[in-house]
Amino acid sequence: MSAAFDRHDTRTSEASTQDLDSLLAGRASIVARLLLGLTLTVGERSGRIVEVEAYEGTDDPASHASRGPTPRTGIMFGPPGRLYVYLSYGVHWCANIVCHPDGVAGAVLLRAVEPLAGVDEMWADRPSAKRERDLGSGPGKLCAALGITSDHNGVDLLDERAPVRLWRPADHRPVDGGDLAVGPRVGISKAVDRPWRFGVADNPHLSRPF
Repeated sequence: MSAAFDRHDTRTSEASTQDLDSLLAGRASIVARLLLGLTLTVGERSGRIVEVEAYEGTDDPASHASRGPTPRTGIMFGPPGRLYVYLSYGVHWCANIVCHPDGVAGAVLLRAVEPLAGVDEMWADRPSAKRERDLGSGPGKLCAALGITSDHNGVDLLDERAPVRLWRPADHRPVDGGDLAVGPRVGISKAVDRPWRFGVADNPHLSRPF
């Protein structure tokens, strides 16, 4: 573990009382679970984050940043709090929240949200969904439901003027204990044993069961 991570481990464990900018400077595998229950807002649409996956950068072979910065992945090296958006298999946009100290690559993939506002707009962009629980139940579905595209790549999620915002609702409670589901990441072929997928246990909006 680098000295940069040593400086932030204590603060990320106290996420319920610290500002989000400090939270996001922590290690991805810690930050990921602390993002559960926070709200992501895009225009008139909002969703509660209920499932995520952590990717830790150059020491994580499953991470896009495992080989160092490139024109595509440079944003994963900070500063934290930016949105990293990429096209998966040439079909679906996927959104990640950049974390780790500035200069150290890391991000958390947003896998599922529970719709809160702008549901009619979500249905319009997700016409194949059968039920409301399916609107944001997967990385690609989440981006389609919220209207996230490459136009949002690099936005500062903590800037109140940004088109995509991350925030903590007044009634937020950390997801832990029996409410926290933990398991291996899915849809990857490397480092598949790392238990870095986190979700709100038994939430109907999860992309798949734990």
